[in-house]
Amino acid sequence: MDSPAQAPVPNPQALEGDGLGCHSGAQALREAAASAGKSDTLARYAADYPQGPHDQPQSMCPAFGSLRVGLRMRRTQTILSGSACCVYGLTFTSHFYGARRSVGYVPFNSETLVTGKLFEDIREAVHAQADPAQFDAIVIINLCVPTASGVPLQLLPREINGVRIIGIDVPGFGVPTHAEAKDVLAGAMLKFARGEIAAGPVQAPRAGRADKPTVALIGEVFPADPVGIGMMLDPLGLAAGPVVPTREWRELYAALDCRVAAALHPFYTASVREFEAAGRPVVGSAPVGHDGTEAWLQAVGSAAGVAQARIDDAKNRFLPAIRAALQRTPIQGRITLSGYEGSELLVARLLVESGADLRYVGSACPATPWSQADREWLESRGVLVRFRASLEDDLAAMREFKPDLAVGTTPVVQAAKQAGIPALYFTNLISARPLMGPAGAGSLATVINTAIANKARFDDMKAFFGDVGHGHASGVWEGVPQDRPEFREHTRRQVIKLQKKLKSEEMI
Repeated sequence: MDSPAQAPVPNPQALEGDGLGCHSGAQALREAAASAGKSDTLARYAADYPQGPHDQPQSMCPAFGSLRVGLRMRRTQTILSGSACCVYGLTFTSHFYGARRSVGYVPFNSETLVTGKLFEDIREAVHAQADPAQFDAIVIINLCVPTASGVPLQLLPREINGVRIIGIDVPGFGVPTHAEAKDVLAGAMLKFARGEIAAGPVQAPRAGRADKPTVALIGEVFPADPVGIGMMLDPLGLAAGPVVPTREWRELYAALDCRVAAALHPFYTASVREFEAAGRPVVGSAPVGHDGTEAWLQAVGSAAGVAQARIDDAKNRFLPAIRAALQRTPIQGRITLSGYEGSELLVARLLVESGADLRYVGSACPATPWSQADREWLESRGVLVRFRASLEDDLAAMREFKPDLAVGTTPVVQAAKQAGIPALYFTNLISARPLMGPAGAGSLATVINTAIANKARFDDMKAFFGDVGHGHASGVWEGVPQDRPEFREHTRRQVIKLQKKLKSEEMI
């Protein structure tokens, strides 16, 4: 049934003047959200996704992570509540990444926002979309402005016509990265599903229940990895369970029905909390490389109560093959590595065991208990590990260590190639490969070695083009433009004068 409670009017001060938008700054938005009744949500996010040493890594809008999770689930409708420019960017990015369904949007203006009418519009939209023949769940995502204004999605009904209603706040000033925003929605869905399990019987998985105890896999991984993990778990008498975030609502029940949960990506703090609340032990790291696979099989087997003899049998079956694959395709060269997917330390371990001279690994995600073993393993081998790494950290590491190959985000790759250093984009070319077990052992060597071998081509191009196209001379010219720093200084003084004038007018 719908809730009889009236939605409280959001904080009217949240949209004074021209409106509190992304230009207002994170602190102003955070203060507005707290005064509008969102302090508990912000406190939870601050605990789950701690910032520092930097306020926030440079990344795409965090809400894209939650949007992507919803769009990849069957029978799930996703609706955004936010500024039109933000919604446009998010929907564009989602379709660029292969979304094949529409994204819902509830528009607003200053009046509907501060009077509470936006909440009523959202309620109306949810009721209009809640068709059980089409959907198992509807996800409503508050972006920055509605969150800062206190739009109370928690007052939406939990179900309408049997369709679950999941309302979440995913503000850029509260959730640091889009990777962690995946956990915001995944955790909310697991919590909802856990409540349904406690209330009575639930749907079985589409393919039926596994005939062995399962290990739920937390974190988006390459599609072949769960298959390889299942092969490694078989000697333990275990099977690979669903991957969280799931592709269908009923898979949430199967995931929670596991014997052990494996935090392959260690930043899914809210999801881990739901597995622990369901009484499931959680292990960190992943079966990458020889050492990683050995430690992971031991941890999973022990957590599942498997006899040591069976754990040793699984190790004896797979570790020699992994070692042979690593030795068969060695990586030779110095590398710096950075990314925002959350799997950076796993890739780093695989590179080190493949023979790479890895000097630095930076992740936009935070340090958690489930990444501690990977961090200690890497640091014991002389690798500098940086959590919540900024673009400046990544570029500084590249300049300091002068790698033969830089693996990183788009701006890191751009800077490396401008400097004549071969580079690979982490998300599309590295993380989109099998990483685990025997299949992952040799998966990176070919692409890494090929990229390193391209150094001569970069040297040739740099020698040919020289310094053409740098700084004020960027572009193609009949005559090279003259740099006029005095013009820039004059403009700077004028801007400072204007800022002082506007400030004084505010004080009158």
